[in-house]
Amino acid sequence: MLTSLWYSERARSWLMQALLLAAVIALFSWLAANTVANLAARGIRVGYDFLWRPARFPISESVIAYSPADTFFWAFAVGIANTLFISVLAIALSTAFGLVVGLARRSRNPLAAGVTGAYITAVRNTPLIVQLLFWYALTTTALPAPRNAWNPIDGVFVSLRGVFLPQLSLTGDVGNFSGLGVAIIIAAAAALVLGRRAGLRLRTSHVVAAALVALTVAALACGIDISATRPELRGFNFAGGFRVSTEFTALIVGFVVYTSAFIGEIVRGGIDAVGKGQWEAGRALGLSERQTLGKVVIPQALRIIIPPLTTQYLSTVKNTTLALAVGYPELGLIVGTVINQTGQAIESIVIMLAVFLSISLAVSLFMNWYNRKVALVQR
Repeated sequence: MLTSLWYSERARSWLMQALLLAAVIALFSWLAANTVANLAARGIRVGYDFLWRPARFPISESVIAYSPADTFFWAFAVGIANTLFISVLAIALSTAFGLVVGLARRSRNPLAAGVTGAYITAVRNTPLIVQLLFWYALTTTALPAPRNAWNPIDGVFVSLRGVFLPQLSLTGDVGNFSGLGVAIIIAAAAALVLGRRAGLRLRTSHVVAAALVALTVAALACGIDISATRPELRGFNFAGGFRVSTEFTALIVGFVVYTSAFIGEIVRGGIDAVGKGQWEAGRALGLSERQTLGKVVIPQALRIIIPPLTTQYLSTVKNTTLALAVGYPELGLIVGTVINQTGQAIESIVIMLAVFLSISLAVSLFMNWYNRKVALVQR
C-alpha cells in the first residue's frame, strides 16, 4: 500500500504540497509569536480590543452613516464601504468607456483612430497618482466659485465646492418599503436565474417590468411619497440637494480616464484577434457591421478579453489606495488615521491586507466563473 502511494505521482505531489503548506504555517506562526513577545517586552499592547473603543475622529464623506462617537470597528467598515463603492463605480464606468475607446481605436475614421491612439499613449505612459493630482488641482482651482457656478442643466451646479444635484427624498413607511423592495429585487433575480436553468424562456425585460410593477404597488401600499430637493445658493455655498465632493469627482475622473485606456487596448486586441473570416461570414449572412460585431465577433473576442481584463480589474481595486493623495477617505486613509490614534499598526495593517485579499479573491472568482461561462466548449 505505502509502496503504491510512493510511486503514485499524484500522491507525491499532494504530500509535497502538504509539507510546504505546513512549513509556511509554521514560519508565520513563529513570526507572529516572536513579534508578540517582543512587543510585550517593550510594553506595547497587542490585540484587537481597540476596535470597540470610540474612534473620535471625523470622516469627511462616507457611503454609510458615521459619527466620531462610533467605534474604530465602524470606522474600518466605513473605509471598506468607501473602497468597495469606488472600486465598483470605477470598474463599471471604465469598462463602458473602455469599450468605446477600443472600438474608436480600430475605427476606419482617421480622426477617431488618431485621437484615441494619442489618448491611450499619453494616459498609459503617465503615472496614475500624477493624473489624480492633476484632476484634483483642476477641480479645486479651475472651477468657478459658488456664486459663479456653472449650470449646465437645470438644477445642476458645478463649482470648486463640488457638483450639486437634485436629491430625491422618500416620506412614508420607508422601513417596510425598503424591506419589500429588497425582497422583490432578490425574488426577480432568483426567478430569472432559476427559470433559465429550468429551461423557461424568461425575458429579462419582462422580469424587470414585473419587478417595477411590484415595487410600485409596494410603494402605494406603504404610502411612499417621492419629493425632490434642489440645491440653492445661500451665502457662500449651496444648500439642499445632493453634493458630490471635488475629491470624489477628481478620483473617479482620474480612475476612469486611466483605466479605460488600458481596457480600450484590451478590447481592441481581443477584437483584432478574431479572424477576418468571421466578419466575412457575418456579411455573407446579410448582417450589418454592428450586428456582426455584437453577435459574431464580440462573443468570440470575450474569450481573449476576459483574462487580461481580470488583471486590470484587480489593479483598479488595489489602486484605490492612491485615493489618499486627493484626500478621499478610503480604507488606506482610515487605516493611517487609526494607527496615529491608537498605535496599533500591525493589527490595522493586517485588517487592510485581509480586506484587499478578500476583495481581490472575490473579483478573481467572479471573473473566472464568467470566463468559464463564455469559454468555447469542446465535446
